[in-house]
Amino acid sequence: MKNILILASGETARAFIQRVSKSRIGGNRYFITCPEASDLCSISLDNISLIKEDPTSFLKLKNIINERDFSSIFIVMDKKEDSKYVLKNIRTVDAKILVVFINQWDDFFIDDENVSVVDMNEVIAGNLYEKLPNVPIIAKNIGLGHGEIMEVLVPFGSSFAYRHIGAISHRKWRVVAIYRKEKQMFPNNATMILPNDRLILIGNPIVLEGVYKKINKRQGAFPEPFGRNLYLILDMRRTREEILIQINEAVFLSNQLTKTKLYIRLLYISNLEFLQELRTFENQHVFIIPSYEDKDIFKDIDYDMSQRDIGLFLLDNKMLFSKNYKAYLYDLKRPIYLFGDKSLYNIKEAVILMGDEVEMESLSSSIFDFSESLNLTLSLCDYNPEGDFEDNKNIVEHYESISRLYNFKINIEKKRVNPIRELLKEKEVLHIIPFSQSMKNLSFINFLSTEVNHYFLSIKKHPQLLIPVDN
Repeated sequence: MKNILILASGETARAFIQRVSKSRIGGNRYFITCPEASDLCSISLDNISLIKEDPTSFLKLKNIINERDFSSIFIVMDKKEDSKYVLKNIRTVDAKILVVFINQWDDFFIDDENVSVVDMNEVIAGNLYEKLPNVPIIAKNIGLGHGEIMEVLVPFGSSFAYRHIGAISHRKWRVVAIYRKEKQMFPNNATMILPNDRLILIGNPIVLEGVYKKINKRQGAFPEPFGRNLYLILDMRRTREEILIQINEAVFLSNQLTKTKLYIRLLYISNLEFLQELRTFENQHVFIIPSYEDKDIFKDIDYDMSQRDIGLFLLDNKMLFSKNYKAYLYDLKRPIYLFGDKSLYNIKEAVILMGDEVEMESLSSSIFDFSESLNLTLSLCDYNPEGDFEDNKNIVEHYESISRLYNFKINIEKKRVNPIRELLKEKEVLHIIPFSQSMKNLSFINFLSTEVNHYFLSIKKHPQLLIPVDN
């Protein structure tokens, strides 16, 4: 049992001693000094001994310290001069004993490696700061106290809501506990996160700050949260018909996605007369931006990204596979709409093929947002030649939960078929594909790839929506 000496006076000392008296930790014995007239002397417990002496007296304090072997001394006093003299007297008696000093004065500094200072103003400021909206709660007295343990509330509309623990990228952090409806849970990979859950996270403090922001970033209408506006990259070497089709389809898509603007970046301009004709598309929501130095196109795109809040790129698959566009666009982490042989005007259904659980859950909110904005029916297609559908039950559960949240129906199709043949049979669908790291350096010859989605990138039949996923 450890002996602890508490030199007490004032309201802070009263609250501290009351807290100590209610403690269920039985390994400590407390010796508390209090003046005769103080009501601090009224406490009576088995592990608390009261010493009715004035601790500012050097001789009395010396006798108290020498009488027992104390592991630490707490100075919790409300007067600056008393605290100062008490600390000085302790060091005269014992130069190395651990002292915990409560400091509530801005002009009082302590240079002693064996003194742990608790700054009252910092404690109050820290507690007030944590009451502010959008501020994470971190454990200050556990571990390093640098923010490696954090509590986060999952709001409605969070990108983490209705996702499984195992589907969240967490190489440098973990969800170690969940508090739901006043009960504690220890999650496993199959545990689904729900709105209003309080998550206890542990990991790298810098990483946790980013996780906190992601959890609290609510999904908006697509293309949020990637950005607000659409960006058509148009190769003017295409035929006149192809150019007009792409512009009209881009304008249509921009009109379907609320509160968006369309920026059209023109490349390889050779016909100035046609350029002037295209300017007739301009209005308060559509902007034509010519590039006259084609070698600097990536610099132009970088500038547009910084100035125009781009959330969705539009281009054809020929451009996607030319001059490192794919790798460049992947690094920008924005969705890409690829034009197909079928126009978006007539399409009524969006389909996504079953894939990796992490990727599928990462892009689900964007899929529902996009499908709802364009009034498309949504189908989650589990096409498996072997008929093995059990491994995808977590993905199905996730999408059904999101469907109920959005009040937007989803069709779950389970077929024992070849996915490539089955999708190619479809006449008018929008194919949604996870835009993953594996696609970054993919060549145009995708028929050699074992990934179904890689193969479809080279097929122009259906328009496609590539959505970046967490890797």
